Amino acid sequence: MKSKLLFWLLITVLLMTGSTQAQQTGKAFRIGFLDSSTASGMAVVVDTLRQELSRLGWIEGKNISIEYRFAEQKSERLPDLAAELVRLKVDLIVTTGSPSALAAKKATTAIPIVMATAPDPVGSGLVASLARPGGNVTGLSGLAYELITVRLEILKDAVPRLARVGLLRPAGGSDLQLKDLRPAAQGLKIKLEEIVTEADAKGLESAFQIVKKKKVDAIMPTSNRRFFAERKRIVELAGKYRLPAIYWQKEFVDEGGLMSYGADYEDLYRRAAGYVDKILKGAQPADLPVQQPTKFELVINLKTAKQIGLTIPPNVLARADKVIK
Repeated sequence: MKSKLLFWLLITVLLMTGSTQAQQTGKAFRIGFLDSSTASGMAVVVDTLRQELSRLGWIEGKNISIEYRFAEQKSERLPDLAAELVRLKVDLIVTTGSPSALAAKKATTAIPIVMATAPDPVGSGLVASLARPGGNVTGLSGLAYELITVRLEILKDAVPRLARVGLLRPAGGSDLQLKDLRPAAQGLKIKLEEIVTEADAKGLESAFQIVKKKKVDAIMPTSNRRFFAERKRIVELAGKYRLPAIYWQKEFVDEGGLMSYGADYEDLYRRAAGYVDKILKGAQPADLPVQQPTKFELVINLKTAKQIGLTIPPNVLARADKVIK
């Protein structure tokens, strides 16, 4: 009995070792990464994706290579960049945001596409349903559209006598985030001053000058990858004009922003790496349900609040998941 047990233990070890070696020495997969913004702006979340892939055994230069394509804040370039990845015959494409996912889907119906974040994948036509995506697209939904009204409510609670909010919107961006926000603002007796801007230095400076003229009490950018890439500049301008602001990702607060409320995007990118892992091991995108965020954070920077002369009410601080002092 002991000899048989030792025999089967040896077989099990050999099989596990063979499986690991197959992943390490087998086919080297090529992954495409498609984003509408910039490499520097997305570095923090790209690093999270790479680290999780490495933890799962997928290491650049060994068994995977990654072809990065950034549209440099010019969404009109996305179709060409997506087509370029298809011509390179990548094995899988990771996308961020709806525009890049839609460009990738239009470029190929065969190559698997993993959405790291997509606000409304069903409404935008990326998947048939969350439970049964259908085609070659799956991944994570960011719920950005649903959470924007919550951010406005938090902003109202945090800023005394809030009556006028400057809503920054990117030129050419979607109006889907505003469908529920406009009536919500009316219900809160807040006037939205909608300011459309290019997501570059000149455009943002001009937008904040308009904000100043309109005498708003606070600002709130809509959720957008181009704004995310320019988060440092946006935060600096908000500080320059001493304006309270709330953002959708904690990375804005890391740069000195006042507040953020939204999904934990680092968690989304780690989970996106899990989809990549499963698909490279043979799973089909159509069989992998689209998942929604499970972690949400309210982060408040008291240092910034002090700099702009704002006292955050205790009831708002009590709700925070993280407070930076």
